[in-house]
Amino acid sequence: MTREPLSLPGVERLSESTALLQTRRLDATGPATEREAPIFLLSNGWRAGSTLLQRILVTDPRLLLWGEPVGEMALVSRIAEMVSHSISPPLLELWKSQADPNSAALATSWIANLYPSTSDFGAALRGFFDQWLAKPARERGFLRWGLKEVRLGATEAILLHWLYPDAKFVIIYRHPYDSYRSLADSHWAIYYRYPDQPIDSAASFAHLWNRLAMSWSELPGGFPCLQIKYEDLVSGKVDFRALESWLGIELKENVALSASVGGTAKRSGLTWYERWIIAREAEEGMHALGYSK
Repeated sequence: MTREPLSLPGVERLSESTALLQTRRLDATGPATEREAPIFLLSNGWRAGSTLLQRILVTDPRLLLWGEPVGEMALVSRIAEMVSHSISPPLLELWKSQADPNSAALATSWIANLYPSTSDFGAALRGFFDQWLAKPARERGFLRWGLKEVRLGATEAILLHWLYPDAKFVIIYRHPYDSYRSLADSHWAIYYRYPDQPIDSAASFAHLWNRLAMSWSELPGGFPCLQIKYEDLVSGKVDFRALESWLGIELKENVALSASVGGTAKRSGLTWYERWIIAREAEEGMHALGYSK
């Protein structure tokens, strides 16, 4: 099997695409049809404490956070890439000036390119997530919903915020040495996208970790996110009262912290060559997030 290079959509390109739709007055209101405030917990790769934080957040019985739903499909990333590429300027102009579908002259008009409105396009994308994630949560009696993912970066966060303007984002990260040691010791078969993009080596792990780590600095000022270090989470340095106030939920963190679930690390440390590979591949991201080699 030929392995495709790992690629992630870019924040700048997606922002330009959505801005182009809006500045051309094709989508003045955005896709949201009602105000909803999901919580998106995004982890900088695997084994960074995201499941622990997920368990802490769902101590509020009103909240359900789905865990990496069909993550190997890379659905959110693929949708972000699709919207990033948008359509060519000529077709975008056609979209703006196309014939009125209600026109009596439709049969004698140029209708080779006849699209529903861009607001319908945005609502359809929003409806996908509503049907897939929001509705099943509500049917189970939950008032709030969200998801935890380990593959998504800043571009996907921009997409989700476009669909849900009142969403809140919590980003968690951990030193890549410790994250990789825990992942490698688990012997799990991990994919960024199945089946062509496995995370099966220190190099592939560090490359993705670095890409995600570097992406967070691309989020615009005022973006509704809070960043948490795993090291602070497990050493009692996270202000859970401030976190619950910001998210609009009520936490009983001691309930989740009282149970040790899912530990995988068996070795006390990495080999010298694993450290060397990760330090080389993730140098920029480590510096950006305040980790030393």
